[in-house]
Amino acid sequence: MTAYPAWTPASRPGIIPLHPLTFGTILGRSFTALRQNPRVLLGFALVVQTVAYLVVLVAIGGVAFATFARLDTLRPGTEEFETILIGSIAITAIASLVLGLAAGALGVLVQAIVVTEVAHAAVAEKLRLGQLWQRVKPVAWRLIGYTALILLVIVGALALVALVIVSLALVAVPVAVILGILIVLGMIPLVWWLTIKLLLVPAVILMEQATIGRAIARSWRLTKGRFWPALGVIFLISLVFGAVGQVISIPFTFLSSGLTRIISPTGDPAPAVIIGTIVTLLLAQVLTLLIQAVAVVVTSTATALIYIDARMRREGLDLDLMAYVEQRDAGATNLGDPYRAHIGREIAPRPTASAPGSAPYPPSAGYPGPGYVAPGAGYAPPAGYAPAAPAMPEAPATPDAAPATDAPPAAPSAPASTEWAAPGSAGSEAPRE
Repeated sequence: MTAYPAWTPASRPGIIPLHPLTFGTILGRSFTALRQNPRVLLGFALVVQTVAYLVVLVAIGGVAFATFARLDTLRPGTEEFETILIGSIAITAIASLVLGLAAGALGVLVQAIVVTEVAHAAVAEKLRLGQLWQRVKPVAWRLIGYTALILLVIVGALALVALVIVSLALVAVPVAVILGILIVLGMIPLVWWLTIKLLLVPAVILMEQATIGRAIARSWRLTKGRFWPALGVIFLISLVFGAVGQVISIPFTFLSSGLTRIISPTGDPAPAVIIGTIVTLLLAQVLTLLIQAVAVVVTSTATALIYIDARMRREGLDLDLMAYVEQRDAGATNLGDPYRAHIGREIAPRPTASAPGSAPYPPSAGYPGPGYVAPGAGYAPPAGYAPAAPAMPEAPATPDAAPATDAPPAAPSAPASTEWAAPGSAGSEAPRE
């Protein structure tokens, strides 16, 4: 008898189509992906940034008050007053730098949670915050170390430039001013170039468990040929949130003026200015924190999508993701991590799908589509994945033939068990409906 395969429902789609992404898809999904898991993405980012902002503000204010308070006991203009003033400025600056590094460490952890959530959402999985943290925790210190390294390099470069300009200013002030302007103008494209070339380092550390040095090399390689699309996405996101910040600042200017007139109609400026300024600043800071939280989520989402797209184009990651989704929806458990299946694999270049829903892989068996890479020509299916062979037609029965007996089906081989847990197994939540 001929055995027919059992019917299985179509795989549930994730937040992106599983083929190389267009510029518009990356930009649009960077904003819309926030709806996938707003409690984790926006709520966590907002809480962490608020706590970090308040801690840094209170700590710097306390250090500044403790150091500058000593100046009240000294007479201005004396040598001791000048010495203590310089020391207070230096101590406050060092404290601000240290606390800024700590706040940056918290910020990179928020980005890590967002990147991990987007990677799972791409295959229609929705995890809780605790499950996401378990995936970030093994490489958390590498992310913090990378952030500290970048900040120290930036501070060192700025200190070197300042030292050169100040030394030159002691000899020729006009030359120092011109040199400073040229350096600032030259640093703008340099900063953007390095930002894009190193954009995927946190994602590589997270998804591939790579060291800092290897992650830098991988980011440099993955962004090769995709520099301008990545720059366009990040630049437009920065431009949008910068414009939103400017638009929001305009109403607070009118609000401050209105509060001044309402609180002090007689024209006494002292209490009106103080109260109006405090209320306006508090409201402005609340909205600023909200905008910054959304900006971090959107930028981190864009980074994750750029990483996935770059690996789809260079390494055929979409084939691994599709194989994983098909096996998972067919009931397989303990599947391997598709993002670590074929790291560094080289495949033939493939174009982006020309129409929504189309894909640069074969639409049906026996009819390879454009850009399809057959197994054995640069792509090896993940462990445990074996597509069903086409059924062979039965031989026509003859009167002398013995009756056929049904042979029991062979038991499927168990897929390899890795750290990546499929939905429905321990440590993971069911796929998003």
